[in-house]
Amino acid sequence: MRIMTHETRDSGIHGLREIGIHDAPDIDDNLLLREITHRINNELTSTIAMVARTAAQSGNEEVKIALAGVIQHIHDFASVHRALRMPDDDCRVDAARYLRHLCQSISRAKLQYRDIELLFRESPLQLSAKRCWRMGMIVSELIANASRHAFGDEGGKIHVELTNPGAVVQCSVTDNGSAPENIRPGQGLKIVRALAGDLNGSVDYRFGQRGTLVLLSFPLVDTACASVDPRRPGVGRIGPR
Repeated sequence: MRIMTHETRDSGIHGLREIGIHDAPDIDDNLLLREITHRINNELTSTIAMVARTAAQSGNEEVKIALAGVIQHIHDFASVHRALRMPDDDCRVDAARYLRHLCQSISRAKLQYRDIELLFRESPLQLSAKRCWRMGMIVSELIANASRHAFGDEGGKIHVELTNPGAVVQCSVTDNGSAPENIRPGQGLKIVRALAGDLNGSVDYRFGQRGTLVLLSFPLVDTACASVDPRRPGVGRIGPR
């Protein structure tokens, strides 16, 4: 790979010189991740526009209805993608609201077609945006693992719960399926462990006859910013049924 600059041998074109890739300036990994995310978002938007044009040009009503379903499905996946986008800054965010939106998006995009119901139980909590994003990445992967391994064609339930007992944040993902205990760890579980490490936390797996519980625990660095509500935490059904 070659790039052009001012500093080495003449390339034959006035004002341009040629150097090797090793002389290129370093690029921040976070910048690259944001750029890739931005490009994926643009591609999804372009795909939606293309399908919409195809639907508008069709004279068949059944085709229009089918393509409208495709457009909605792409919109749902785009919503998940936006929810999992790395934040630009590290301001304080409403973690319960963030997880609620993420669970709703995942349910619409991935679970409702398999008759998997997603429940989210929340407690008020404020987190820095980047810690909240890491928690969301972990929850998304754990939901994906449960949907892949715990259920057959008959569907089931996944329960996500966010609590803040004192100076510790706990987020659990429980299913009522029948995943075997000897599942070989894949790349997703390695990512979960790495993200939990970034939070200075841990992930605990508990297998039982009635399903699997995965508990993410990590310290709340700034307890003064965590909201405490004496009322009973709310319960909301996210998925179908």
